[in-house]
Amino acid sequence: MTENFTLDVRYYRLSQALQPYFTALYAFEFDCAPGQVTEDYLHPEWAQMRFTVGSAALARIGPGPLERQWPFVASGPTSRSIHFGITTGRIWGLGLQPAGWAKFIDGSARAVADTTVDGSTHPWFSLFAPIQELVQDDAAERDDIADRINEFLMGHTGRPVRQDDLIVACHEALRDPDIANVGELGERVGLGARSLERLCSRYFGFPPKLLLRRQRFLRSLAQFMLNPKRVWSAALDGQYYDQAQFVKDFRSFMGMTPSEYAEMPHPILETIMAQRMADAGAAPETDLPTILRYGGSQGSTD
Repeated sequence: MTENFTLDVRYYRLSQALQPYFTALYAFEFDCAPGQVTEDYLHPEWAQMRFTVGSAALARIGPGPLERQWPFVASGPTSRSIHFGITTGRIWGLGLQPAGWAKFIDGSARAVADTTVDGSTHPWFSLFAPIQELVQDDAAERDDIADRINEFLMGHTGRPVRQDDLIVACHEALRDPDIANVGELGERVGLGARSLERLCSRYFGFPPKLLLRRQRFLRSLAQFMLNPKRVWSAALDGQYYDQAQFVKDFRSFMGMTPSEYAEMPHPILETIMAQRMADAGAAPETDLPTILRYGGSQGSTD
């Protein structure tokens, strides 16, 4: 692994009609020393699609060696870290919110949770395959490519969405740090236990109890990453009983202890945070892809 690289991340706010369905569109451009690989860890995220120009990234969800991914790689929602490595090239990323999964994907998010697939051949992601061709235009500026992607997506906004109101209500409740348990989540959404379980599995990828743990963990991890002193005790979400409970969650979601994570290098995330434009101490948007959660300049396709 090397830290001798350059990195530029730019993300684009999609048209208003698309924003309920996608987390963000971003271009992640990197250049490593010849023959070298730069590695880091992505945190748990909603479903993602990534379109590569240049050498495809290496990645692994959970333990094991890194594996070469596809030029158009898609993943379901994740509850584990993604260990990845990059060399030189550009990646366009597009994140699907749960409502976006309902609108654009004809299958259960649970079936591909914590999994990467070849988006060019997997039938659930075939609608997005033309984006891989759009990003290959070397003569076009990134802003122009972003406009083309936005225009392409706008052409599909007429697709119906099943259970849209329930999905949005559940997503908003999961974001609420005051929702402490599945009972409160179901009461907020207006669903019984079994119906809530089916909704979460189909569109969010995991059971409601795991989703609440995941959001609690991500809030804590984000506070740690943005705190210059990097003290775990100061980062714990109010829903944690004690530090031991947090350590258990950390092992589950990241595959390592908090201390191990803090001690290892994070060249890509550290570079992004060094360029962070938000005010110091501002709460990050934990629904954004990891690459965007802690910084990056923003453009608009409107």
